Amino acid sequence: MLSLKDDIKSVKGIGEKTALLLSKASVFCVNDLLHYFPRNYSYVPESCPISDLSDSGNVIVTAKVVTAPRVYSSGGKSILSFDISDKSDIMHVYYFGMPYLKNNYKVGMECIFYGGFSTTRKGKMLSQPSILKPDEYESIKGSLVPLYPLIKGLSAKLITKSVKSCLEALNEVKDFIPEDILEEYNLLGIKDAIYTMHFPESMDDVYKARRRLAFDEFLFFMMKLKHLKEGEVKEKNKYKITQDNLADKFIAALPYKLTNSQRGSFNDIRKDLKSDYLMNRLLQGDVGSGKTIVAFLAAIIMVENGYQVTLMAPTEVLATQHYEDIEKIAEEYKLPFNACLLTGSVTAKNKRLLKEDITNGKYNVIIGTHALIQDDVSFQKLGLCICDEQHRFGVKQRLSLMNKGENVHVLVMSATPIPRTLGLILYGDLDISVINELPAERLPIKNSVVDKSYSSKINAFIQKRLEEGRQAYIICPMVEEGLEDNNLLDVTTCKNEISKELGSYNIEILHGKMKNSDKNRIMQEFKEGKIDILISTTVVEVGVNVPNASVIVIENAERFGLAQLHQLRGRVGRGKYQSYCIFVSGTNSKKSMERLDVIGKSNDGFHIASEDLKSRGPGDFFGYKQSGIPMFKIGDIYTDSEVLKIAKEVCDKRQDYLMRKIRSDSLENPAFSFIDFHFICL
Repeated sequence: MLSLKDDIKSVKGIGEKTALLLSKASVFCVNDLLHYFPRNYSYVPESCPISDLSDSGNVIVTAKVVTAPRVYSSGGKSILSFDISDKSDIMHVYYFGMPYLKNNYKVGMECIFYGGFSTTRKGKMLSQPSILKPDEYESIKGSLVPLYPLIKGLSAKLITKSVKSCLEALNEVKDFIPEDILEEYNLLGIKDAIYTMHFPESMDDVYKARRRLAFDEFLFFMMKLKHLKEGEVKEKNKYKITQDNLADKFIAALPYKLTNSQRGSFNDIRKDLKSDYLMNRLLQGDVGSGKTIVAFLAAIIMVENGYQVTLMAPTEVLATQHYEDIEKIAEEYKLPFNACLLTGSVTAKNKRLLKEDITNGKYNVIIGTHALIQDDVSFQKLGLCICDEQHRFGVKQRLSLMNKGENVHVLVMSATPIPRTLGLILYGDLDISVINELPAERLPIKNSVVDKSYSSKINAFIQKRLEEGRQAYIICPMVEEGLEDNNLLDVTTCKNEISKELGSYNIEILHGKMKNSDKNRIMQEFKEGKIDILISTTVVEVGVNVPNASVIVIENAERFGLAQLHQLRGRVGRGKYQSYCIFVSGTNSKKSMERLDVIGKSNDGFHIASEDLKSRGPGDFFGYKQSGIPMFKIGDIYTDSEVLKIAKEVCDKRQDYLMRKIRSDSLENPAFSFIDFHFICL
C-alpha cells in the first residue's frame, strides 16, 4: 500500500528516468502526482472526412499517407512533415521535435489519426497526432481524454496509468472537511474529486470536482489570512505627524489637478497617518488612474516628519521607474527626498554600502524589489511601507517588509480590477480606498477587436504611428512556436513576419525566459525610444510606463483573461498622445468575439471585471484564468466567486474546529498541497 508521502519511484511503472522528468513539474511524491491535474480535456469525436473539418480542435480522421515524411528545421526546432488524404481532401501532418518518427510512416499506410486540427495559411493542418488502433479508437470514442501539461519525453498515457496505480494502492485519504459541510454546500469528498479530475465521465463531473478543489484553496487562504491576523490587535500609532503642509504645497504646484478620487484617497491616507492607530490600507485604482502620485504624497508626509519610507515593487524595471520618478520630482519640486534603489542586480559591494547607509538613516526613501526583505536589510526609523502591485506579493512578503520597522504604517497598491465584494474578502485585513477616475489630461484609449485577416492593415496602422514618432507594443501568447497549437503566435515568428513589412524600424523581442539583465536593458532602451516596436509576452504587463508608446496589438487575445487584457492595454495611453489598442482574435467563434467585445467597448477595468463575472460560467475555466491573483492554482476569483464566498462563510463559522481537526490528522491530506500550510503545524 502507498501513502501520500511516498517517493514517486514507489509507484508501479515509474523508474529513475520518469521520476527525473516528473521532477521538472515539481512532482516528487505520490501526493504531488495526484495533484498534477490535466490542463484541459478533449472529447474524442467520431472519425470525420477531412473535407468536413472547419473548426479548430481535436479531430479523428482515417486517412492514408500520400507523401514521404521529411524532416527540416525551423527556428532551431526539428519538424517532421508529410501529407495525408482520405480522398475527400488532403491535409498536412506536423510533429515538432520528434524526427525519430520519420521511419514510422510509409506512403500508402492507412492510419487512424487523432490530433489537433487547425486551418492556417498553408491549408489544413493536423498537429502532433496520435495513431489509434481500431479497437483503441472504439474504446475511447465519445469519452473525455485528459490533456496534461506537456513535459518533453513524458506521455499522457504514462501519467494516467501512474495516477490509476496510485489511487488503487493508496491507503485511506483523510478528508478534513466534515460530512455536514460537504452536504450543506454540495461538495464532493476529496478522494472523489481527485479521481474525477483525472478520470471524468463528463464535463459536469469535472466542474463538480474542480469546485471542491477550488473550495479547498480558498478555504486554506482564508484560514491562513485569519491565522496571521489572530494575534494582531489594532496597533497604536507611534509616529507623530506634526507637519503636513509640504504635501499641500506639492499638490498646488503640480501642473494638473488631482481627480476627486485621488484627493479622497489621499485624505483617507492622511487621516490614517494622523490617527491613533496604524494605517493598513489598500489603494485600488485602475491602470493609469494615478495611484503612484497618491503614494508619493503619503511618502512626503512621513519624510517631512523625519521618518523613512520604503517602496517595494515586483520587478526591477518597475522599481527603477519609481526611483527615477522620485528623483525627478524631488529635484523639480525641491522635496526633501534622499532616495536609493536596492535590487538584485546591484553589485555586492554597492549593496553592502547601500545597506549600511539605509541602517544609518542616510536615505529616507528606499525603493527596491524583494531584495528589501532580506535579513540583513535594516532601517533607522522606518515609518511607512508601500507595496506596489499588491497581488504580486504574498501575505508573508508583505509582513516581512512591515517587520523591518517597529509596527509601521502599510499602504499596498493594486491595479487588478476586483469587484468590491470580492476585494473585501481577499483583502479583509485592509481598509480600502478606490481611485475610479482617470486624470483629466488622459485621452481615452481607442479599441478595436479584429481577426487575423486584418494583419496587413494593422501593420500599416503601426507604421503610420511610427512615422509620427510614436512606439508600439505587440503582445504574443508564446515565447516559441507551440507544440500543441500552431495557431498561436510566438514572439520569434511575429518578429520575422513584422520585419518583412516594417524591417526599417528597430524591432526587439522580450520574454520571461531571457536573463534579467537582458530584459532590463531592452525595457530601458524602449523607454528611451531606441526601440520602435517591442514584441513581447505578458512580461510587460505590470506597471511599465512609456508615455511615447501609443499602440498595443494583442495577438490571440481570446487566450487571455479580460483582467489581463485590461492590464496589458494599460501599457499605452500613459502620455499626451491618442493611444490605440487592437485585440486580434485567433478564432472567429461567436462566444470569443462576444467576450472580447466587452473589453473593446469599455476602458473601465471595474466594469470589465463586473461584466466578466456576470457572463462567465463554470465552463469557461480552461484557458481564461484571470491574471492578478496568482496565489490560486485551481480557483479563479471571478469564475468561482460563489465558491469564494462559501469558503469565507465556512472559515468564519468553523475555523477553530477545522484547525483542531487538521492538527489531529497526520497532515497526509491532498488538499494541503495547494498552498504553504506550515503555519498549521507550528
